[in-house]
Amino acid sequence: MLTNAIILSGIAHNRVAEPESRATLSERELALPYGVRQIENSGLALTLNWRLLDADSERLDYRYAPYGTRPAWLDAERLAALGFDTSGGAATEAARERFTRQLPRQVLVVLEFEGPAWRQAVERARTNAARRTAAAAANPDSQEFARQAQAGREGLALEEGHASRLFAIDAGLDASALRARYPDRGRFLILRGTVRPSVRGGEDRQYRLAGFLGEIAIDRINVPFALRPPLEPLRDPGRPAAAERTPRYLVQIAIGQRLEPWIEHLTMLPADAPNTPAPPAP
Repeated sequence: MLTNAIILSGIAHNRVAEPESRATLSERELALPYGVRQIENSGLALTLNWRLLDADSERLDYRYAPYGTRPAWLDAERLAALGFDTSGGAATEAARERFTRQLPRQVLVVLEFEGPAWRQAVERARTNAARRTAAAAANPDSQEFARQAQAGREGLALEEGHASRLFAIDAGLDASALRARYPDRGRFLILRGTVRPSVRGGEDRQYRLAGFLGEIAIDRINVPFALRPPLEPLRDPGRPAAAERTPRYLVQIAIGQRLEPWIEHLTMLPADAPNTPAPPAP
């Protein structure tokens, strides 16, 4: 009883005032669980699909588990601001080892919806598709070039119409400072996450301090019982290909005073509803 009282008290405190932020996301960003085990589970939670732009501008990554991705913005200066000791630099092997041995730290992560990071990801995919198409045209007898061109077109379609548009773009320790930097509460969400130290080494063998943004503390959001009926028919053990996962619903989420999200509203989309258009080409 005491444990339940503590949990309920925390929930009440999180929702006691106007939400810290509120946004409307689609199935692209809040996915249903899949698999037989999920169907057998009496509860229902949507998974928050968020992404990172890798520091390598040539890398196209549609995975939602960002392990192995080191964003360019998570550099030595930002890591020092997050409390990591960067004084030794990365010039020597001993210094790099000391840096990477530091424990992960909990931080506040800024997630941006449909912003410049997503548009940059779309532009990367568009450039990649154009390059591969040109290569295939220059080598009309090559099946491999044709295959790569097709993969490029599919990657662009995935980025434009199906992949998550929610990107982690910054991190800090002070929620007020981050909110002052990103005042739009409908486009920038602040959640708790974890950063661990790493080292990036380029072809020039010049090592640089970097960091992995490993996880968001709460990336599964429970669906209230009253909102579950429209989603129940969509719970299927199969999982369609990424390019076939046209969004079927919109979800309004709120993030409270303790930076914990919950679902406020759910809207089902018509089966023939057009997908959100991609940003125009520059």
